[in-house]
Amino acid sequence: MKQIYSDVIQFKGSHYAFGRYQAEQLQGNPLLTKYRNRRTKSIRKYRVNHKEAKAFFMKYSSGLWAELEGLSAGLGWPLEEVVHEFSGWQQDWVRSGCSIMAKENFFARNYDYHPKTYEGRFVIFQPSEGPALIGPSQRIIGRTDGMNEYGLCVGYNFVNRIKPGDGVICCLLTRILLENCKTTEEAVDWLRELPHRHSFNYVIYDKSGDSRIVEGSPRGVRIREESVCTNHFEVLPQENRRHVDESHSRLLRLRQGNNQISTGREAFNYLNDTTQPIFSKRYSQWSGTIHTACYYPESLSMLFGLGGDSTPVKFSLSDWMKRNRSPIKRVLGQLDTKEPLPYIDG
Repeated sequence: MKQIYSDVIQFKGSHYAFGRYQAEQLQGNPLLTKYRNRRTKSIRKYRVNHKEAKAFFMKYSSGLWAELEGLSAGLGWPLEEVVHEFSGWQQDWVRSGCSIMAKENFFARNYDYHPKTYEGRFVIFQPSEGPALIGPSQRIIGRTDGMNEYGLCVGYNFVNRIKPGDGVICCLLTRILLENCKTTEEAVDWLRELPHRHSFNYVIYDKSGDSRIVEGSPRGVRIREESVCTNHFEVLPQENRRHVDESHSRLLRLRQGNNQISTGREAFNYLNDTTQPIFSKRYSQWSGTIHTACYYPESLSMLFGLGGDSTPVKFSLSDWMKRNRSPIKRVLGQLDTKEPLPYIDG
């Protein structure tokens, strides 16, 4: 078993100041070395038009551009390199798993991916302008899933990365929605307009209990209503990978479990218990469960656990907004794998 952790990063202030603060937190972290070392490979792998990226962020989420500028200043990297590495504009994404279920005022999610991509950063942020956000980070400014102060919850499930288009990757789309939307309806409208780099399911759930699955790809967006989701499209099947049997089987198990679950804690346990049929240990295959999260929109609280059979840590976004800081500095867990994590193993 591998001992892992997520540092709890808390900040109240402007996006630019938050960018600088995150740069300070990254100093001495092996994660920064990983991003610095991958620059040569990422430059060959994809290109980012700086002017187009800036125009996009200034139109849809200017605060995130200021955060990138703060990162640039704090890291001492040219802004063009920071935008290329962290903006999420026109980047590639490899396959992953993930399972989501939403029901009766909770939104529960397993994040399944390769450990070497995990950042070990759990972020609570209240900008000077805009809603407060809570959730784990991906690509520093992006979010794997999250909730904002309006009770809007967002999570994504990978579907396909063939035939990518000019657009934004999943974790940045998630952050943009949380920064700008109050309801599921608003988030759906944004996903119809925003450019998608790859094909992903986005599951949206708000305080009123309105839940939608958005099938988003570079070639179109479709909306369907269901409370559970895995890694294939149902309205746009032509976008699916050739082999989706496991995703269909896991969706069936989620539907069966959903019928028997009535509370968020039951959902968390169903997703996180290694004896249950959803938790995955396929870390070397890019689809092992790294964290489980359960968000409660009405109370603006959540449960978060790393690895399997975890005792979840409870966070209250509502209490945090009223107070200065959460006493929780780090969440501990363990993974049944020998795969390296960049922020621990370098």
